[in-house]
Amino acid sequence: MNNGCVCCTVRGDLVRVVEGLTRRTGRFDAIVVETTGLADPAPVAQTFFMDDDVRAKTRLDAVVALVDAKHLPLRLKDSNEAEDQIAFADVVIVNKTDLVTPEELATVEATIRAINPMARIHRAERAGVALNDVLDRGAFDLKRVLDNDPHFLEHGHPDHVCGPDCEHDHHHHDHEHGHDHDHGHHHHHGAASPIHDAGVKSLSLRAGEMDPKKFLPWLEKTTQIDGPNILRLKGIIAFADDPDRFVVQGVHMIVEGDHQRPWRDDEKRETRLVFIGRDLDTERLQRTFEACLA
Repeated sequence: MNNGCVCCTVRGDLVRVVEGLTRRTGRFDAIVVETTGLADPAPVAQTFFMDDDVRAKTRLDAVVALVDAKHLPLRLKDSNEAEDQIAFADVVIVNKTDLVTPEELATVEATIRAINPMARIHRAERAGVALNDVLDRGAFDLKRVLDNDPHFLEHGHPDHVCGPDCEHDHHHHDHEHGHDHDHGHHHHHGAASPIHDAGVKSLSLRAGEMDPKKFLPWLEKTTQIDGPNILRLKGIIAFADDPDRFVVQGVHMIVEGDHQRPWRDDEKRETRLVFIGRDLDTERLQRTFEACLA
C-alpha cells in the first residue's frame, strides 16, 4: 500500500485492496490488516463504516493490539500512538511475558486496564496465541458481544486474563452483580498506574430511559464536538416506549446504532454508555447525558 496521509491514503488503498480481494470469492476465509507499529488504527476501522461497498461485503471482526510487556513503560512515555492502540483494541495480547517478573506483568496488565477496561487480555510468549483467540471474535459487533456476555458494559465486570493454556469459555459468561445504580451514576477509569499516568481514560454513564428525540441529537452533537478525542464509544440505550434494546458504537465522529433484541422481563431498563478517549469533559458529558432522560 502507498505511503502518504494516513486518513486519506490508507482508506483509499484499503478500499482498493479489499474490493480486489472480495472478487476472489472462496479463496480465503478472512482479511487480516496489519498496521505499522505506530499507526493510528482509527482510519483503518473507519473504512469499514464509511465505504458502502466495503461495508456490504465485509465486517470488522476485532481490533487486536500486541503489547511488549518488557518495553511497554518506555513506549507509553514516548508515544501517544501506543496508548491509543491499547485504548482502541478489542483484544490485547501481552507478549514477552517470559521476560518480566510476575510483579512486573501484573503492573503491565493494570496499566492496560487503566487505559482500556473492556479489552480481553491474553498472555503470550513469542506471540503464541490460539487463532480462535484473535480471529472470528465478533468483538467489534457490539450486538454479538452483548448476546454472549450481557454484562459486558457494566462497571465492575470481572475481567479475565487468559494465558496460553487457558480453558476459559470465552463465549458465554454468567456473572451476578449484587449492586444497583441510580440515575446519573457514572464511573471514571484510567487512574494512574505505577508505570503510567493514562492520558486516555474511560467514562461510564448510567441513567434510566432516554427520550430518543433528545438523546440521538445529543449523541450526534457530542461526537461532532468531541469526535477527535473519542477513540471508542459503546452503549445500550433504553428508549421510552420502545420494547427493544438499542445498541450504539462509534469511532471518533462515526456512530452507528440499531435495535438488538427485546428487553427481558428480568432486566432493568436502563441506559449504559461508555466513552474511551482523551481530554474528555466528564462533567459536561454527564450533565448533558442526564438532560436526555425521558
